[in-house]
Amino acid sequence: MCGIAAIYSHAGHIDTECADAAAEKMLDRLAHRGPDDSGTRTVGRHTWLGHRRLSIVDIDGGHQPLGGACGNEDGSGDDWSLVCNGEIYNHQALREELPAAFGSSSDSEAALALLRTEGPQGLHRLRGMWALCAATPAGRFVAARDAVGIKPLYWARTDTAVHFASELRAFDPAVQPCAEIFPPGCWWTPEDGLHRFARAVPAHSARQDWDGVPSEVAEKATFESVSDSVRRHLMADVEVGVFLSGGLDSSLVAAVAADVYARQGRRLKTFAVGTGDSPDLLAAREAAAFLGTEHHEALLDAGAARTVLDDVVVCVESFDASLIRSAVPNWFLAELASRHVKAVLTGEGADELFAGYGYYHEQHGAPADLDTELRRTVGALHGLNLQRCDRVTMAHGLEARVPFLDHDVMAHAMSLPAHLKALEEDGMEKGHLRRAFAGRLPDHLLWRRKEQFGTGSGAQSLLAPLWDSRITEAEFAAAVARDGMPELRSKEELGYYRIFRGALPGVRPDAVLTRFATV
Repeated sequence: MCGIAAIYSHAGHIDTECADAAAEKMLDRLAHRGPDDSGTRTVGRHTWLGHRRLSIVDIDGGHQPLGGACGNEDGSGDDWSLVCNGEIYNHQALREELPAAFGSSSDSEAALALLRTEGPQGLHRLRGMWALCAATPAGRFVAARDAVGIKPLYWARTDTAVHFASELRAFDPAVQPCAEIFPPGCWWTPEDGLHRFARAVPAHSARQDWDGVPSEVAEKATFESVSDSVRRHLMADVEVGVFLSGGLDSSLVAAVAADVYARQGRRLKTFAVGTGDSPDLLAAREAAAFLGTEHHEALLDAGAARTVLDDVVVCVESFDASLIRSAVPNWFLAELASRHVKAVLTGEGADELFAGYGYYHEQHGAPADLDTELRRTVGALHGLNLQRCDRVTMAHGLEARVPFLDHDVMAHAMSLPAHLKALEEDGMEKGHLRRAFAGRLPDHLLWRRKEQFGTGSGAQSLLAPLWDSRITEAEFAAAVARDGMPELRSKEELGYYRIFRGALPGVRPDAVLTRFATV
């Protein structure tokens, strides 16, 4: 997990582009994403690459930029130099398949090997969460991002250059108005432009023929798919913990991870946050006791939540009210976890794969309609929950991993017929997923009704009254009309928007506002 930055100069005047140390300033603004190490490289006459590192895999040998061994001082040579943010979970398998030489144990070197042997066309073979920029002395360049957009990447195209960075705030203020989200599942080269190599929902996830297959068989397949993914996501040379919210999804992840660690003679660390009597905190405490984890808690109060509000809005780079409400408790959760581990697993994505939100069933009850909406919302995750998950954890030098959004889990989940994701007779959501993990948690926790994290942690009750007292209805209406922002949905969101504009005045609101239309 890291932060990356890059500049590609069309005219081949990269030294001029970097003359005022603008490139290094970009990297400095990403220091929180990689407190362990940093590296830069000017590659030929066109490209500058920068990297901030949080050491998770190959702690001693994973310094970046990687590669570049075949470059020559005169700008010739065609060996790739690469900076990569994220984790590539199938790097060991790729090492066995690819003929390219590997100079380290870094998982990111699998991406470098694919570029050397297959070019950008081979990047679809990577499994994991990643964003990268790479270049050769001879002038070749590529930027790319994983299919779901788990890892962030932005770009800003000017008349003379294209700038890339893990976060919007890394860009120079003069460049920020040009900034946009780099689309997930795409690679870009100066010669060929933007090419899509994958979509968020894998192409082979077309509904299989489950007719006549007992529901128990589908549930067993779901259990095995999710469990295998959790085991893969524990790959690290450091200890990995779990964010245990008290909800279903994180509790299932914790159950599998705790079993893996117990078999290794280790005890899993779990982390929870909430007000003292919040339902999430109490449920997480009970789940941790049942699983035998080493459990840690962060308590929320109104004063602390409001104190960090500006930092959270700037960190998340959004003013979406639901996102900020959940990001505030996540801020304290990440701060707590970072004192004990360097990486955590979370339950992100399960609701979108298994229809966990109430509106899915209220507004998309027909099976085909539900399936279409699930696929749409999975594709929008990179601008919502995944943005919050990445930014808040990386603000504290902590890596977050999302096993439900593993390529194979998504392919399996989206192959299931929509009727398996329908509400139970009592209105309970995600019955299929709950039955798949029967016996792994106490029944009353396994069948606990869902609450939004911002609500279940108590954050919403702490934050919403703040804006009711600070902004009148008339002021809200006037601000929406004056700023031309009909997308603002509440006084609370106007408050976050003002913080956002104050911190990132050059960023266009449409570059960050990505929502589920009905949530």
